[in-house]
Formats: sequence, structure tokens, C-alpha cells
Amino acid sequence: MKFTISPAPHIKSQQTVKKIMLSVFLALIPSGIWGVYKFGVHSGYVILISVLSCVFFEFISQKYIFRTKIKITDGSAALTGLLLAYCLPPDIALWQVCIGSFFAIFIAKECFGGIGFNIFNPALIGRAVLLSSFPTVMTKWQIDGITSATPLGILKEKLVQQLPSYMDLFVGNIPGSIGEVSKILLLLGAIFLFYRRIISWNVPLTFVFTVAVLSVLFKQDPVFQVLSGGVVLGAFFMATDYVTGPLFSKGKIIFGFGCGVLTVLIRNLGAYPEGVCYSILIMNILVPLIDRYTKPRVFGSIKSIKNAK
Repeated sequence: MKFTISPAPHIKSQQTVKKIMLSVFLALIPSGIWGVYKFGVHSGYVILISVLSCVFFEFISQKYIFRTKIKITDGSAALTGLLLAYCLPPDIALWQVCIGSFFAIFIAKECFGGIGFNIFNPALIGRAVLLSSFPTVMTKWQIDGITSATPLGILKEKLVQQLPSYMDLFVGNIPGSIGEVSKILLLLGAIFLFYRRIISWNVPLTFVFTVAVLSVLFKQDPVFQVLSGGVVLGAFFMATDYVTGPLFSKGKIIFGFGCGVLTVLIRNLGAYPEGVCYSILIMNILVPLIDRYTKPRVFGSIKSIKNAK
């Protein structure tokens, strides 16, 4: 018998970065189409400019600034642009979209070393910068040409306005960010990713379950809280990011729980009606610590000196 020794990795997969990015991109397309249909042509321009500007900034960063290998063909920049656009209001100016793309790609990604090295979700960094820089624009919503508050905004400001039904929330007949309103299309995209084994249940289901349970403690409708805002988009498509999330199963559950807790606390105790963006970014900071304390024990190794004795 011949015994062959070879370097790691010993377990190989047919999945590649490009295939994973393409799968997520395809899973998100239906909700984007709905956003363009519901909010108008300008929202389509927002999506297009966001994707193109992210690819452009990555190319410029890699070729002329950091002089690294050009990786725009892996699809990560395009996916970042799509996710950023989905977090933006339909009427945002296109030049503001470019600012968000610059911070998402150059600051949050390439300055950290590019794909695989960023500690924060790039798309959410872009959104957070735009929200802090242009709060009025980022909190102004229109549907059918009429300025209106989002469902969470109605609750937060205690407006005398009828709340949308579960069906409206589920289908997407509500004001909101371009790609987050249609929960049914986002969930269909998530099912596709589960089928392709691109994402696992740990983070998204823990995230959603935590939001639902804590909403009850705050005497709120848990279904309404889950279907409103960016919980579904954030839980299934952003908190599941490979690079900025935990590596191990227990850590993923902790991560999802933390995102859910922070989302509910920000919604109820913070100044903004929505907390998904900041909750994920805050938990991104804690990922190294979570990985450190949830790292599985190597089979056959001892847990402590006490056990060794």
C-alpha cells in the first residue's frame, strides 16, 4: 500500500468565491425587481450606480492604490453594491450612492486588505456613513409619489396613521428601503441559499427568533416587528457574511442572538426606529472574541491541566 502525504486542505469543495457571490446575487434579484416596480425607475438607477461604483472603486483601489491582484471578477464588489442599494431609500441622489460605495469598498474593505480581511460588513458601513451624513435623506420615504413613514417610523413617532397589514408587510406594499420591503421574495431567496448550502440556519433563525421573543417583552407585536424594517434582509443576507461572522456553530448562535438583542434595544431605546444595521456592525466587532471562546476542542485533546492530572 502506498501512503501519500500532501499539504492541507485535505477536504475540498466545488464551491468558489465566485460561485457563492453569484448565488447570493441571484437570490437577491427578485426583491430588487419588486423594489423597482414599487418605487419607480430611479430606484433602478440607484441599484445600477451602486453596483457599478463599487466595482469601479475596487478596481481603482487594487490597480492604482494598493497594487494588488485585480479581483473584481469574483463578484464580491458587485454583491456589496447590490446589498448597499437594497439598504437605501428609493429617492436618494446618485452622487450620495457613490459616497456610500466609496466607504463600503475603499474604507471598509480594501484598506483592511481586501476580501477575506475586512472586519465590518462593507455594505452596512456604507449605509451607516450615509445615515450619519445625510439623516434627512436616509429617513425620507415615498410610495406612489406620497411621502410616508415606514411601519417602524409610525410606531416610533406614535403617528396617527394606520399600520399596514401582515399581508402588506409580507408582500411589500409599504414604504422602505429598495430591497428590504418584499419579505416573501427575500425568504424565497433565502430558501434558495439554504438549498445551495450557502448559508446555515444558526445566525438567521436565531436573529429572527430573538427579535420576536424580545418584542413580546416590550409589549409589541412580534410578527410585525420581524416583518418590518430590515430584519429579514439583515438576518439572511448580511449577518450570514462569511468574512465578518463567526466560524463555529455555537459562535453563530451567539452572534445571531446578539444581533437580535441589539436590534430590539435600538428600536425601543434608541433615536432611530430601526436597529438592524448598527446591531450587525457592533456584533462584527465581537466576532474575534466569540470565535476565541467557542472554538471547538480538538478530538482527543485535554480541556485543562486539571483534567490532565
